[in-house]
Amino acid sequence: MMLKSLRQLTRLFAPVVIVPGEASFAQPVSQACTYNQMLDPLYAQWCHAIYENPSTHRKQWEFCYILQALETAGMLQPGRRGLGFGVGDEPLTAAFAARGIGVTATDLDTERAAEQGWVDTDQHARSKEVLNGRGLCPPEDFNRLVDFRFMDMNRIDSDLRGFDFCWSACALEHLGSIDHGLRFIEASLECLKPGGVAVHTTEFNCQSDDKTLDNASTVLFRKRDLIALARRLRRQGHDIVLNFDLGDQPLDLHIDVPPYAQENHLKLQIAQWVTTSYGVIIRKAG
Repeated sequence: MMLKSLRQLTRLFAPVVIVPGEASFAQPVSQACTYNQMLDPLYAQWCHAIYENPSTHRKQWEFCYILQALETAGMLQPGRRGLGFGVGDEPLTAAFAARGIGVTATDLDTERAAEQGWVDTDQHARSKEVLNGRGLCPPEDFNRLVDFRFMDMNRIDSDLRGFDFCWSACALEHLGSIDHGLRFIEASLECLKPGGVAVHTTEFNCQSDDKTLDNASTVLFRKRDLIALARRLRRQGHDIVLNFDLGDQPLDLHIDVPPYAQENHLKLQIAQWVTTSYGVIIRKAG
């Protein structure tokens, strides 16, 4: 009884861990997209693994960051099970299946996705076959290893449990509010085994830790939102480490404005805010 009480007390006062200095691509924590990470040889390896040439675009960084985070956590092994949220037409589902990983991929149903503009912009998964559009995985293996269903990220299906890892790439900022996005991150952990890993990327407000874009079709998370999330998660016994380095190279200081470019797109302007991609890595308690 005393040992249990001591553990509960330790969790209650578990401090948030914020790592100072430059963010590392090879040993990622929860961190923002920066130019120097794209110079790491591992970045190029992951680009080639998803049949892309390395570019200076934050969306590509998100894919490579998720892959590297899961590789570092020991999750990209045959026989593992992964759960993808809001997968759209991204290459990650097929990349995981190509490594012998069983995947359940989910996306918003077609009617609601069309209402939000995801269908017209080709950012929605209409069917399972779309997820292997690049041919990353042999079709017979893909069909055997991958399941697909429509699902609202604000209401995760209760039967999605027991996964080794889960992920989402720039989807949770479209759930209606900052609060909804943070609740989704916490809810995604319920889908994992003890010791499982969640990796999510989202929009990060580089400009203000006070005023931001909220209660909109796209919201911008602030440093304080992520610290509050980390504090709650650590009190529950989960592991999360934060880094808020935004880079100091010329491209880190460049702000892309609409219509956005296919290169030199690390920081961008949304409404009056400067934002970039931020990745969150959580190891579930247990």
